[in-house]
Amino acid sequence: MSILDAVLLFLAGFLSGAVNAVAGGGTFITFGAMTLAGLPPIVANATSSVTQFPGYITSTLAYWHDIKHFWRGALLLSLISAFGALSGALILLGLDNPAFRALVPWLLLAATALFAAGPWLKPAPKPEHEAAVGSLVGSLAQFATAVYGGFFGAGMGVMMLATLGLTQSGDYHRLNALKNMLAVVIAAVAILVFVSGGVIAWLQAIIMIPGGALGGYAGVWIARRVPQNAVRGFVIAVGLFLAFYYFDKG
Repeated sequence: MSILDAVLLFLAGFLSGAVNAVAGGGTFITFGAMTLAGLPPIVANATSSVTQFPGYITSTLAYWHDIKHFWRGALLLSLISAFGALSGALILLGLDNPAFRALVPWLLLAATALFAAGPWLKPAPKPEHEAAVGSLVGSLAQFATAVYGGFFGAGMGVMMLATLGLTQSGDYHRLNALKNMLAVVIAAVAILVFVSGGVIAWLQAIIMIPGGALGGYAGVWIARRVPQNAVRGFVIAVGLFLAFYYFDKG
């Protein structure tokens, strides 16, 4: 790895952490940077899961006050999420890089569209109810989301928040807390599969994770000075650039 590649990856980790703190969508940046640095798409995707994982944990801890009221009821969705993530990650490892590369631009376009629609997909607040978990429709929707999360992951948070809002009760903060908790499960299972499959680029991950931590801290400063719509526009532009990059490479 050249010094220029290392600097690019560190800056990508920083930007990823910052945009996640402000608007979400950091996966587009980490995946894109590793792609431009020459990593195969499957390795870039798997390694991106590792770089995003610390952020999932800290987000979950930040919502611990809400989670402790419903975590027992959420165990079923956690189990469903684990099986979904396992399925998605195994599907990914069953593909070779050319086959996955052919899917990437379509996945990126879908994830970018989902991310762009995020503000309109937020659930309406229902403060009078506890967060209920366990309906059949909710379980099936969460399984499908977890399969996607284990397979690719970009846009997973927006997708999960939207499906939870349609299938579960609870106000926005409870649903967001549940989403963060389930994201930890999905990412953890996927990472275990990717590690066992030997598709993690550990050197690149080690470079990007500190950048992500610093970016997450700086995100607070950025959020006070840069409009969220501007950050969202930047992430959407990155997603579209990567999609057309893969279309052109294909």
